Amino acid sequence: MLIQDIRADHYRIPLPVVLSDSTHGSIPAFELVTVRVRDADGAEGVGYTYTVGTGGAAIHSLLSRELAPLLIGREAERIEGAWQRMWWALHYGGRGGAQVLAISAVDIALWDLAARLHGVPLSMAIGAVHEGTPVYGSGGFTSYDDATLAEQLSGWAQSGIPRVKMKVGRDVDADERRVRVARSAIGDDVLLFVDANGAYARKEALLCGRRFAEHDVRWLEEPVSSDDLPGLRLLRDRGPAGMTIAAGEYGYDLPYFQRMLEAEAVDCLQADVTRALGISGVLRVGALCDARSIDLSLHCAPQISAHVGCAVWHLRHLEYFHDHVRIEAMAFDGVLEPSKDGVLRPDRRRPGTGLEIRHADLEPYRVA
Repeated sequence: MLIQDIRADHYRIPLPVVLSDSTHGSIPAFELVTVRVRDADGAEGVGYTYTVGTGGAAIHSLLSRELAPLLIGREAERIEGAWQRMWWALHYGGRGGAQVLAISAVDIALWDLAARLHGVPLSMAIGAVHEGTPVYGSGGFTSYDDATLAEQLSGWAQSGIPRVKMKVGRDVDADERRVRVARSAIGDDVLLFVDANGAYARKEALLCGRRFAEHDVRWLEEPVSSDDLPGLRLLRDRGPAGMTIAAGEYGYDLPYFQRMLEAEAVDCLQADVTRALGISGVLRVGALCDARSIDLSLHCAPQISAHVGCAVWHLRHLEYFHDHVRIEAMAFDGVLEPSKDGVLRPDRRRPGTGLEIRHADLEPYRVA
């Protein structure tokens, strides 16, 4: 089957409430870029990527002007060849940024198309070893007041999700109080995670980690910048027992993840399928983790990541991010929802991702 058409669409979707964390003073919107890859018989695969606030126009341009002409007329199921071709065509522009987000979206669409052509779920097409992907509820922005924080986290706990995550790092003096509020809201039986988005200095992160441990926090994400590998290693070695140090969500290519693993900087690596060169890229990251017996946690994009997680041997869990959940439900029919035990299980009756774009609902948000 030959690729006949590749169509990219760019949407800017405002958030109901402007959010902030330790590094973003204001997050007013998410930008969604969807990709449809169609073969000569009309079969279609769907992929997407996203940015926070800005950047979607660059991704859309690369998809429409560079990658589409590069792949049209080529065999749809030669995904490895397409992946390599896209990478080498764009690599002079840099190893990160819009280039790899665009490649990620096309790679996801190609895998979705291949799975649909064979009539199997995406999870099976890429080699499932698990039946589902455990999730943790994620939100808890630093801009939330205590009541909103408690309501959001306790809502996930009451729905059956046994892990929740909140943001910290904006105000060191307020962080412990907010963690105390969160623990009180979710009770003692739900795992509590925190994400500093790299805001702390090294010694500050050690102090906060010890304070958080008093409230049984089990996951400290990006306590320092993810570029500070010695700092992450310090936290991993000297942080509280039982507290996982995690980073990696900003990784774009294999050398990035390899450097983090070689530095022994994390207890659990993270990767984002819409950023780390797509499904093909994340499966390679998973292999790096397998070689070191290190767990991989998937970052956001739950409707794609639910399938990818099934094919990751050393899988920890998936970030079920509040605003991605909302936007995916707006953008697609066929979205998965967590079961009562907090697991996203692909629907074996639906080929590919099972997603269909809700074009009419997205039209008011169209940029290009």
